[in-house]
Amino acid sequence: MTAPPVLAKPGLGERVKGAAALIWRAVLLELRIYASIGRAVARRPAIAPGATGFGYHRPVLTILLIFIGLSAVEIPIIDLIVHRWPVPRIILLVLGIWGVTWMVGLLCAYLVKPHTVGPDGIRVREGLETDIPLSWDDIASVTRGTRIDEPKSPRIVETDDGRMLFLRIQHETNVEIALERPTVVRLPGRAPKGGEQTVTSVRLWADDLDGFMEAVRQHIP
Repeated sequence: MTAPPVLAKPGLGERVKGAAALIWRAVLLELRIYASIGRAVARRPAIAPGATGFGYHRPVLTILLIFIGLSAVEIPIIDLIVHRWPVPRIILLVLGIWGVTWMVGLLCAYLVKPHTVGPDGIRVREGLETDIPLSWDDIASVTRGTRIDEPKSPRIVETDDGRMLFLRIQHETNVEIALERPTVVRLPGRAPKGGEQTVTSVRLWADDLDGFMEAVRQHIP
């Protein structure tokens, strides 16, 4: 009779390492927020020379604008409620301004970091963290086709043909990139859901699907 596997708790070193990784990720996110706002103000989207950018923000634009508006309205309301208590008033004011800034930065990241199609290949992006470069040598085919998945569906799905990465916007994708071979991509966070993952295809959402496919056809007949 085989003994059941022993599940050991992570040691102190692993916990410290995990905490340090989370802190570093939070710092990078904060820096990317302000970098995205700066790019938006300067009107300098992150598009390589010779490449064309394609947005993916339309399905979530209204939601983000509503959140930004509500967050901005909350600041004077909360300030009016706690104006008699200086310390809580200052703390809540700082948190409110930081929250609005964060939401604005997230929106700017969607706007200034689009998917790109250019001489070097396709760059697949999503918000602040996801940025996956795929060279034309890595890409076997690019096809169109809308797919709607259930909420909270996993990003990586095992299929008969391999492992498929989904970068959904509002649960939808409309482009599938099949890869020539299993390819390692880096996702936000740590394993098993993030970090380096080997995939055989990538599905994404592009607002201008016709323009995206036309740009691809310039490099893949």
